[in-house]
Amino acid sequence: MKQPHSAHKTAMADVHEKAVTRRRALAYGRIIVGEAAFAAVRDGKLPKGDALPMAELAGILGAKATPTLIPLCHPISLSRASVHTRLDECAHAIDVYALAEISERTGVEMEALTGATVALLTLWDLVKPVNPALLIDAVRLLYKSGGKHGEWRHPDGVGAVAEEILGFNP
Repeated sequence: MKQPHSAHKTAMADVHEKAVTRRRALAYGRIIVGEAAFAAVRDGKLPKGDALPMAELAGILGAKATPTLIPLCHPISLSRASVHTRLDECAHAIDVYALAEISERTGVEMEALTGATVALLTLWDLVKPVNPALLIDAVRLLYKSGGKHGEWRHPDGVGAVAEEILGFNP
């Protein structure tokens, strides 16, 4: 028999017994913009201005706003949020990496993923006057650390740029 709606339990995860540890998460996504739009982004000649710094700032704001966007995320004060964009001329694409860090009882994967996604959506908004046929692709968590499970890397690898952002390359 189907349970009535009121029987469903919706609640934030109880983290009060978890240890406070340094937690980091790095998310990735890509937007394919086409040749003409790529040139406009690269040259800073989009109608609304220079897309890359605007997308990076929007991604940081998105990471900070995660608990207001995702209903069961814990409200946390990030100790660090950064967004990094990289141009891929061969694919006419922009790669976005979002890093979130905190010392807390809960992870920051959702903050990193939200930061990357908001940066990608900002790029979409800025590029669409030049080319509305855009594709956001490959959004995923690349890395997380901290908590009882320790370090995790995406099974397909994280890549050299991610290793650099995380400070793993000397």
